[in-house]
Amino acid sequence: MAIGKRLAVDLPPVQWTECATPAAVISAVDNGGFDVLVLDGEAVPAGGMGVCRQLKEEIFECPPILVLTGRPQDAWLATWSRADAAVPHPLDPRALAEAVTVLARRRRG
Repeated sequence: MAIGKRLAVDLPPVQWTECATPAAVISAVDNGGFDVLVLDGEAVPAGGMGVCRQLKEEIFECPPILVLTGRPQDAWLATWSRADAAVPHPLDPRALAEAVTVLARRRRG
């Protein structure tokens, strides 16, 4: 809900694809069509940071990835995961929307 239906007038409407397992995420990204990925760094059993690192290593031209971290002090883990951005809990809707907008614009060139 923090992202809304449209990030900015120069970007297309937001469409979401939700995945329940790391394998589903990897398969979906491998099939293409994503401008930005938002991964839950605290997901169990496989956290978004580990999935992020795997995607960055295995997917050619992987889309930019935003990782949601459990706390601000986990930013170093997001760096380890090769995430393009990180937003900590509690989520600030403006910071989240801004981070996704920056990544979407970067992807679209």
